[in-house]
Amino acid sequence: MIDVTRQITLDPEDIQFTAIRAQGAGGQHVNKASTAVHLRFDIRASRLPAEIQQKLLNVNHHLITADGVVVIKSQSFRSQDKNRAAAVQRLVDVIRELTYEDAPRKATRPTRASKVRRLQSKARQSATKSLRGKVRDQG
Repeated sequence: MIDVTRQITLDPEDIQFTAIRAQGAGGQHVNKASTAVHLRFDIRASRLPAEIQQKLLNVNHHLITADGVVVIKSQSFRSQDKNRAAAVQRLVDVIRELTYEDAPRKATRPTRASKVRRLQSKARQSATKSLRGKVRDQG
């Protein structure tokens, strides 16, 4: 099992890997060896809890297709094993990012000192603006 959070774990059987040839520089090695990895994770067919599946399916993310499949391509390393591990880590990061919820904000009251500072600032601003008026003759 792959731990995403304390409550969420992924079953490795839900993840499909396909080895493909990597793009870019690498000489003869890149032309012969299939070191890049395509990871496919079907959210609907996975063993994730239903509320987590729904949350992942409702979000609009560039790695999730319209069919609810997470597709990740990893070709950073020259080793297929390292690319496979990097793809799984990206999947874990995506699921962790999309299922994270902020703690609800607790309403607090302003302190007496902060009220005094606010009123002093307002009085100072008011005095400054009152001096900007038209000058009247005293004569």
